Amino acid sequence: MTDKPPEDDLGAEFRALGEHLQAMLRAAWERPERQHLQKEIEDGFAELGTSLRQAADDLSRSEVGQRVKTGVDDLRDRVERGEVEQTIRKELGQALRTVNAELEKLAGKLRDVADKEGGA
Repeated sequence: MTDKPPEDDLGAEFRALGEHLQAMLRAAWERPERQHLQKEIEDGFAELGTSLRQAADDLSRSEVGQRVKTGVDDLRDRVERGEVEQTIRKELGQALRTVNAELEKLAGKLRDVADKEGGA
């Protein structure tokens, strides 16, 4: 949508992610099937929330969950010491750029479909 942000500007990547999500949802919202799509999205988010809560509860109670927590704590300590900050920053930036690019493409396709349906 806009100029490419500097590679290490995660704030700009998150803003771009928000813009692309907003553009994709706006394009989907403007389609004639909006009410059906809206219900699907709402139901999907509700199911996702329920599933994530259940998975988090299950994981936190399990032995594996305790090992994961220990690993996360260890990773946090290493990050705080600066051992992995650059790697995380680089990979997160790359992942956000990829997601943003794909969302931008999807929003464009949805706008094209809406334009064709509106002109037909």
